[in-house]
Amino acid sequence: MPSPASARLAPGVVSGQDYQTLLQACRIGRYALPAVNVCSTDTANAVLEAAARNRSDVILQVSNGGARFYGGPSLPDSHRARVLGALSLARHVHIMAREYGVAVILHTDHADRSLLRWVDDLIGFSEAEFTQTGRPLFSSHMLDLSTEPFEENMRESERFLRRLTPLGMGLEIELGITGGEEDGIGDSRNENGLPADETQLYTRPEEVFEAWKRLSPLGALSIAASFGNVHGVYAPGNVQLRPALLKEAQKLVQQHAHDGPNPLHLVFHGGSGTDLDQIREAVSYGVFKFNIDTDTQFAFAQGAAKAINAHEMAFQHQVNPYTGQPLKRFYDPREWLRSAQLSCVSRLDRTFEILGARGRTLCRTP
Repeated sequence: MPSPASARLAPGVVSGQDYQTLLQACRIGRYALPAVNVCSTDTANAVLEAAARNRSDVILQVSNGGARFYGGPSLPDSHRARVLGALSLARHVHIMAREYGVAVILHTDHADRSLLRWVDDLIGFSEAEFTQTGRPLFSSHMLDLSTEPFEENMRESERFLRRLTPLGMGLEIELGITGGEEDGIGDSRNENGLPADETQLYTRPEEVFEAWKRLSPLGALSIAASFGNVHGVYAPGNVQLRPALLKEAQKLVQQHAHDGPNPLHLVFHGGSGTDLDQIREAVSYGVFKFNIDTDTQFAFAQGAAKAINAHEMAFQHQVNPYTGQPLKRFYDPREWLRSAQLSCVSRLDRTFEILGARGRTLCRTP
């Protein structure tokens, strides 16, 4: 197998050896990829555009709520809407990622026990797709059983990995608890939006090692180990990050893996609003996946608001009541949605640079 530095991938959604190659490239190159939550073709295309503009590969992910929105909030069966929405997104990204010329890790975000059926059903569709084409629909899925007993978290993770590995797919698990809230996934909170027992925000390195020891022999594993992370953006002082915990976990695993520095593929949840030095420190400790949602949502909304505020009359009248001028071109959704996309792309430009991903795509140039 060629080294990750010299490997060249075909553009599109990666799985199997290509997925592993991309993770290893991040590890050896000491950079991370933005993992951006999307809920529509507009947001998905903005992420692909940003990746292409920055000549970087990218992680595109969807939460259960994002998938339901994609499928249609009016559908009466919420589970079916989540499944069909995620499948529709997967088809869209498979088609479009090739055209944008970047490699995409296509991923589903937090799934607690109430959403295991959602992930199970999506794997079933990937199994059918794999039988027909030799490729799954997604690159990886995430289980968030962090509020469950450790043993139960491991047991379910083992079950899912045994289904995913034959398809060339990976599994992300969460250890410890990420504060805040992500599409209704979370636990009891105090007034700052953090777990009632804030020690749960910090995963013990020994627990990370135990999970790695049990799960890594079964397939491609990534771990979201909490080090004070919180979803969303909070007032300064409410969040105390301790990235050094990731370093300790890496050292513990390295002693047994004998596979060079940073053998763990780590995930940074709750990345929005984080201090830049702490982001870079976490990446230096083996974070390959940096989740960002709140900041890109805000940027998308800012772009839409800018276009709407610039032509406020067009959103109250179809024809200017004073001049008789038609205003259709201003309220045309393509106008303000494009402004939203460009604002999101601009925000992601900074993220690619901070993570060291700019110019690092593994994709072959035409």
